[in-house]
Amino acid sequence: MTQLFSNSKQWLRRLTVAALLVTTGSLLPVAPVLAKDVAKYDGVPTPSKSRMLGLAKADNIERQSAQQYEQMKQQAAGQRVLAPADYPQLVRLRQIADKLIPFAIEFSERYVDEKNPVNRAKQWKWEVNLIASKQLNAFCMPGGKIAFYTGIIDTLQLTDDEIAQIMGHEIAHAVLEHGRERAAKGTGAQIATVGASVLSQVFGFGDLGGQLVGGAVQYKMLSYGRNDELEADMVGMDIAARAGYDPRAGAALWKKMSAATGGKAPPEFMSTHPSHKTRIKDIEAHLPETLPLYGRAAKRDVYSLPPYETNWQGKRVSVQ
Repeated sequence: MTQLFSNSKQWLRRLTVAALLVTTGSLLPVAPVLAKDVAKYDGVPTPSKSRMLGLAKADNIERQSAQQYEQMKQQAAGQRVLAPADYPQLVRLRQIADKLIPFAIEFSERYVDEKNPVNRAKQWKWEVNLIASKQLNAFCMPGGKIAFYTGIIDTLQLTDDEIAQIMGHEIAHAVLEHGRERAAKGTGAQIATVGASVLSQVFGFGDLGGQLVGGAVQYKMLSYGRNDELEADMVGMDIAARAGYDPRAGAALWKKMSAATGGKAPPEFMSTHPSHKTRIKDIEAHLPETLPLYGRAAKRDVYSLPPYETNWQGKRVSVQ
């Protein structure tokens, strides 16, 4: 356990930088995406959206997502694995979502311009459900349809901060329209889908587990998939931090994921998803941008924050 959550001189240097950002009132620059009010955006850089989105209509994607989500709920209810509204873990998830969603809508506002005059996330009928399954899985479909599996909460002994990181990550996929982009690219390349339905591949079920990839066309698209994951990590951290959840939980989460899976994963060049080490490194690299957001939400200076604490193997562990 000491090895799993060891101190990092590099991380401490980044924390020092973050503290300086708060005390000096300085913020790291963000990537200009829109002409409108770019200067007001603090936190992580704003990712640009793909020009290929026009190949897949948002209304169609969101409608299909809602239909499949409803089918999933019906099937889960039929098998008695859909949590009732008063189930404590579902209540917990919905409380966290209620805090994250306003900031997801706020982030989505960055993409509103003359060509895209509607903040789609603001119009979504957001929904959160919990399914009894041992899978380490969670997802958010286009249109704000969120689902968690009990396996990821129970196996990783998730804190609220860690749930917020996962939920923020999945919400970020939806806000950044990664599913729509994948649908557009998939249509353009005429890629055969794998699994029970088109949406089960396009919208990333099994997202956190990673996938082995086959097929020449899919192999060429690997860097695209990894970039999406890293973008979602980054934006999810931003959204969760603004809602008052500690972004340091992201690194702890992936260390626990690595420990829970025995560190076994396909080589990064063979996977659509970044390795655990890559994700942890990237998350820590964005702490100088997200810790000030969390400090602001928590009404605390960054340098005065206590170490992050998580649950693991029945113990409370400090993550330095």
